[in-house]
Amino acid sequence: MNIDLTDTTSSRINSALVQARRATGTPAVGMVLTLVIVTDEGNHYDALRAASEASKEHPSRTLVVIKRPGRSPRDRKMARMDAEVRVGGETGTGETVLLRLHGELANHAYSVVLPLLLPDAPVVVWWPEDAPEHPAEDLLGQLAQRRITDAQATEDPVAALGLRAATYTPGDTDLAWTRITPWRSVLAAALDQRHSPITSAVVEGEAYNPSSELLALWLAQRLGVPVDRQVSEGPGLTAVRLETADGVICLDRANGSLAELAMPGQPDRHVALQRREMSELIAEELRRLDPDEIYESSVKFGVSKLGKGGVGTLERDAKAAPATQVVPPGADPLPPLPTRDPEAPSEHAPGSPKNPPQAPAQPPVPKPHPPKPQEQPKSQGQKADGKADK
Repeated sequence: MNIDLTDTTSSRINSALVQARRATGTPAVGMVLTLVIVTDEGNHYDALRAASEASKEHPSRTLVVIKRPGRSPRDRKMARMDAEVRVGGETGTGETVLLRLHGELANHAYSVVLPLLLPDAPVVVWWPEDAPEHPAEDLLGQLAQRRITDAQATEDPVAALGLRAATYTPGDTDLAWTRITPWRSVLAAALDQRHSPITSAVVEGEAYNPSSELLALWLAQRLGVPVDRQVSEGPGLTAVRLETADGVICLDRANGSLAELAMPGQPDRHVALQRREMSELIAEELRRLDPDEIYESSVKFGVSKLGKGGVGTLERDAKAAPATQVVPPGADPLPPLPTRDPEAPSEHAPGSPKNPPQAPAQPPVPKPHPPKPQEQPKSQGQKADGKADK
């Protein structure tokens, strides 16, 4: 059931919701949360479709805030709200309200949304694009227990991750982190089977992909080893390699759907790592409303270590020197370069005169020998001196 309201108020919208529930035969409210989507006219359709799919698992009242401030000075001075109430049908057991805020009212979405929240129910705010710099200080963000952003929708994903780390508040999360949940699960399960110490790791993914950066930060923070971030053609994350004492653990996904897990001493196996739809990502985030401490520790670990110039620098570095190291605090920066150590013995064979480790060892050898031949003719004097010293 759809009800269109033009130049309306929040109280009329509440009355329309009650009327729609009675018309559909569901007067009781069986929703578990309120999902507020802050977007624009061009992106609201995809966001609303994803939220509608997620509401089948989490029945909720979805409030879509579409800001239309206007272009001309006359349009910016006006204040009008148009609404569309949807109950039943594609919304399932939930409710959907589209709020189009015109003119000056677009800057006061807080006052419009507050009367429409479900009583005694959690609130989740999602910005598909153009998220505020500090979501927790936004007026709508202050209403929510969870605040969802998406660094992948920004022009500079690495800079966006740095901003999320600087402004993190318990309850913040990012869909770039949600996208790597299957990867983290498979890697954790693989390490449960192999208890060999890990020396280093490599994360491969396409440029301008914040999920690859977050996965590299997570591995460096949790394992305490250097992680190289390498740029590939994609799509998205393509491979993760963990260097262990027994060999290499490799999780490779070349086509974006089916991955291959290779472990030392075990046959290769296939793992389903399908790139998930936006509705699945939102449904996962709605399963938990408590702060995500693992995301907090990962995003705060050291975004500055990913490259001074952001992802673009990583791509250029990948052509010249294909990796950017993420070194955890307290770790020795020399061990992270296992590829350079084998080159030294390859160029200079062990035992050759050009071997640099033997050069400092040769001078100390002749120094103790010269005094020994002088002790033979002066053995008696030396013995006397020795007795006197004693």
